[in-house]
Amino acid sequence: MRGLAKTSREYGRMELVDLERPEPASGEALIEVDYAGLCGSDTGIYKFKSAFERMSLPTTIGHEYTGRVVDVGDGVTEFDVGDRVVERPIRGCGSCYQCRLGEENVCQDAVITGVDHDGAYAGYIAVPETALQHVPSGVDPEHAALVEPTSIGARAVIQNSRVGAGSRVMVAGPGPIGLLTAQIADAQGGDVVVAGVGSDTNYRLPLAEELGFGTLNVEEDDLEAARAELTDGAGYDVVFDTTGHPSGLTMAVDEVRKGGQIVMVGQTGETTMEYSPLVRAEIDLQCSYASTWEDFERSMRLIESGDVDLETFLDDRYSLLEADEAFESFLAGDTCKPVFDVSPLRE
Repeated sequence: MRGLAKTSREYGRMELVDLERPEPASGEALIEVDYAGLCGSDTGIYKFKSAFERMSLPTTIGHEYTGRVVDVGDGVTEFDVGDRVVERPIRGCGSCYQCRLGEENVCQDAVITGVDHDGAYAGYIAVPETALQHVPSGVDPEHAALVEPTSIGARAVIQNSRVGAGSRVMVAGPGPIGLLTAQIADAQGGDVVVAGVGSDTNYRLPLAEELGFGTLNVEEDDLEAARAELTDGAGYDVVFDTTGHPSGLTMAVDEVRKGGQIVMVGQTGETTMEYSPLVRAEIDLQCSYASTWEDFERSMRLIESGDVDLETFLDDRYSLLEADEAFESFLAGDTCKPVFDVSPLRE
C-alpha cells in the first residue's frame, strides 16, 4: 500500500511513500480506510508550523477518517470484522487525572494520530480498539469521515456554550470548524451569522450562505451597523472564535454583548488586548478543545438526523494522488472541507 507522508521540515514536501500493510497488535483493530478529510492542522503540517516540530519524519498524516474493520488482534472484544468505525485521534493515556474524569481530550500524555504516529492517509491503519467508535448504518461513509471535526463543533456548542433557543450568535471564521459550529448552533435554536474576511468571499462565505446563514465580510461590511440591526444594538449573546488568528479574539470582544460569552475554538496564538473591559462587562471567556466519546456520539446523531448538512459541506474534487492541489486550495480559501477517497492508495 501507499501513504501520503510529510517527509521534510519545510513548506510542502508531502510525498506518496510505499508502506507495509500493518498487522494489528493485541488490543488493536486493522482498519481499511475508506474516506479521509483534510483538516486545518493538516495544512499546518504542510506549512510545517512550529507546533509540529515534534514530529518524527517521515510520518503518514491524516486523522479525520472512516473505514471498516478487516482484522483484529488478540483481546479485541468490542469490534468485529466488517464493522464501520471512526477514530478519536487524540489518544489519551487512560490513567492520568483528566482521563479518569473522562476528559481524554486534555490528557496529560496524549498522542495524536497523524502527528505523533502514522495516520489515515494510507490504505490501512492499525488502531487500539479503545480509540474507535461504531458508525451507525444511517450515516453515509463520506459523511462519517467528518464525524471528528463535527464533534469539535458539537463540544464547542453543546458542552461549552450557552447557545439556546433565540440566542443571537456570531461565528467568526467560515472554515471547516466554523461552518460546522454554525450548523450545530442553529440546530440548538440559535440565530446565527457567519463572519469572514475578503479571501473567504470566493468560496467559504458563499458556502455559508448556501447552508442558510447570513454572512459578513469584516473587511468591507459595517459591523457596528450589522450588530445594531441583528441584535438591537446589544451585541451577540455568544461569539465563537474559530479563526485561529490573533484578530479573532479582539473582534469577538467588540461583538459580544455585556454579560455574553466568547467561546474560543481556533488556536489564536499570541494577541494583545485590554482585559478590564471583559471583567467590567462580565463576559464569559470559554475555551473548547477537541472532543470526547460523548461528543462523537452526539455528532453521529446530528449527522444522521440531517441537522448537520455534510452533503453540501464536503468537497470531493481532490485526490490524495495529487494532494498538493487540495492543500494549496485550502490555504487560499478556495475550498472548505476536502474529503478524499482513500481506496487508490491500496492499488
